[in-house]
Amino acid sequence: MKRFGDPARLALLLASVCATPFAFTAPAMAQDAVVEEDEGIVVTARRREETLQEVPIAVTAYSAETLEARGAQDITAIGETTPNVTLEASRATNTTLTAFIRGVGQQDPVAGFEQGVGIYVDDVYLNRPQGALLDIYDIERLEVLRGPQGTLYGRNTIGGAIKYVTRRIDRDDPTLRARVAVGSYDQLDVVLSGSTPITDTLRIGGAVAGLTRGGFGENLFTGEDNYNKDIFAARVSGEWEPTPDFLVRLSADYTEDNSAPRQGYRLLPSLIPGNSASPLSSEYDTESGITTLGPLTENRVISRGAQLLVDWRITDNLTLRSITADRSDRSIAPIDFDSTPFPSMDVPAHYNNDQFSQELQLIYEGDRLHVVGGAYYLDANAFHAFDVVFGLSGATSFTYGDVGTETWAVFGEATYDITDQWSLTVGGRYTEDERTAHIWRETFLGLNSPYFGGSGISITPPVVVGGEQVVPHFRGTRTDDAFTPRVILAWAPSDTLNLYASYSQGFKGGGFDPRGNFANADVREGFLPEYVDSYEVGAKATLWDGRVTANTAVFFADYTDVQIPGSVIVINPGPPPTTTFVGTVTNAGAAEFSGIEFEGTARFTDSLRGALSFGYIDAEYTEFIVGGVNVAEQRKVQNTPDWTGSVSLTYEVPLTLGSLPGSIAFTGAASYRGDTQQFETAIPLLDQDAFTLYNASIYWRSDNDRLRIGLYGRNLGDERYITSGYNFPGAATDNSVTAFYGDPLTVTGAIEVRF
Repeated sequence: MKRFGDPARLALLLASVCATPFAFTAPAMAQDAVVEEDEGIVVTARRREETLQEVPIAVTAYSAETLEARGAQDITAIGETTPNVTLEASRATNTTLTAFIRGVGQQDPVAGFEQGVGIYVDDVYLNRPQGALLDIYDIERLEVLRGPQGTLYGRNTIGGAIKYVTRRIDRDDPTLRARVAVGSYDQLDVVLSGSTPITDTLRIGGAVAGLTRGGFGENLFTGEDNYNKDIFAARVSGEWEPTPDFLVRLSADYTEDNSAPRQGYRLLPSLIPGNSASPLSSEYDTESGITTLGPLTENRVISRGAQLLVDWRITDNLTLRSITADRSDRSIAPIDFDSTPFPSMDVPAHYNNDQFSQELQLIYEGDRLHVVGGAYYLDANAFHAFDVVFGLSGATSFTYGDVGTETWAVFGEATYDITDQWSLTVGGRYTEDERTAHIWRETFLGLNSPYFGGSGISITPPVVVGGEQVVPHFRGTRTDDAFTPRVILAWAPSDTLNLYASYSQGFKGGGFDPRGNFANADVREGFLPEYVDSYEVGAKATLWDGRVTANTAVFFADYTDVQIPGSVIVINPGPPPTTTFVGTVTNAGAAEFSGIEFEGTARFTDSLRGALSFGYIDAEYTEFIVGGVNVAEQRKVQNTPDWTGSVSLTYEVPLTLGSLPGSIAFTGAASYRGDTQQFETAIPLLDQDAFTLYNASIYWRSDNDRLRIGLYGRNLGDERYITSGYNFPGAATDNSVTAFYGDPLTVTGAIEVRF
């Protein structure tokens, strides 16, 4: 284990240790849930309704009211307060999500790669990260489950799961909500939602949102905004409940992102005469010229989906549930790796994703036995086509990837209450994944490939291996399967203490890198599946008559055949000399993760409450083979700071506005993240030093909950911190080392009216 040398780290550790005897713990930010309600936040992490204190796994939940009171705008906000979790916009995107939990995740949104963290919308797994950076509107709660999930969830996820649970329709009365927010950088958000009963058994509801903001920076070449936001989203649903035991829910959602393309900030000067000789003055500025040069002149992401839920309570103990979903998204993405007017490394890209899933569950609830059994099927296709334009060499590297995923699984989990205090949970899952890939890679003279309107002069000679032409076209198929178990032993010696120990295994299938050099036999075989064996012990305590709770988890994970995607620039001597782009996937061998997580809230007085959370993880590779040599000592797990933590205080008192009684709450919060490495190898220009973010809010709501008014300040210290980047230094790529930054200081005012 590493020494606790950093003063900020030491302070977080001492704070948590000192607070533990007083049980100063619980879900971060759950300001009006656990400490105010006898039963706490109700979650469905185990496919049945339980409070957070009852669930013997590491799970954090955020109610819609808590998120609203803190001014959270999308799901990345919860990464500030959830231990050992990283959530951020993927580089050069607005709505593609990069997620890591306990060192497991996926940074590169290339076709054929699935996330290590599963994102669910109303129990429907999102197979691809495009469009998964969800804005917070019309939701009931968010749940974050840490560690492998598979014995209860549709898709096996190796690192954890994030569940986005939308608001259900009111059974009896019509409802209408209107929320308007204005803020820094010309922010204007308008959200309308409502519902109404049609008959005694039929009701409908919906929500529509327009979310806009000017850019944090400017494209100094085109005059466009950079880091702006222009999103339209809508959701509709209908529920038919002919009897109390039978429910049909049909829902559909649509999101359109027309934000300007997000381009990075150059960290090295351009080598091309006429371009800027030094980095620009603002980290949010760019001089990207790709939208002027074409062939793509705008950024656009459209995602849509439909879901049918049938829930039938057959008997008092037995429930049958069916979840059917169809989803798709389309992206037009002009990415300028070098962020200059010159096309030295421009990437016009198309992404298309489609998925159909069907899940069946059979749930038994007895006096002592609780059983969930199910079957899951997913048929998904991920397509991308992109150029990498190397204007300095007069050539373009084209990649076309079409990767199909067909998977099925059976899963089950049973919990038996041995006594009133002891319970044993045993679960298992069998998964079979089949990947099919059609990949075309070719190099052309000129600034674009024929796919994007170029001249079509190919300079890629065909390569024949074993009588098969593998370049420029390749077709491959591979199938992986695995059985993954879970066991949990829980002991509740009293109503206020829940102790547990668990073991679970995660599995993620192998596949093909659509950017790879398929003249290489290893690349044609594809990359291997990865596995993680996770061990966890935890304690959840409730003291002071429910005013304080304490949740702590200690974990160890053994991670094997870790899939690490990457890319390199290859210079061919010619003739003619050309530059090309090649993807690389490494199965790193092995890694070990160990750490501790602590979450807490406490109500000190009727007016003052606080929250504290922290996470520590020692993540290291034990085997990382490069050229037959184990270089694990020179590698580090990406996007996984060793320390994360947050603390907040909220003071709430009654306040009557005019004749309307209510209460006003003042909240101050700070969140800390330790040193973060963007890739497995250290890159001093891109790697982010430890930093702290400060947020504050003033929030008033009426006692009848009809009116809410808030003022929210985020990143009050105006910290500049790198969230991701590209690293392609050298003359062939014009020193294309670019960084993307988190949001600067913003202030937002919001008002919501409910009828």
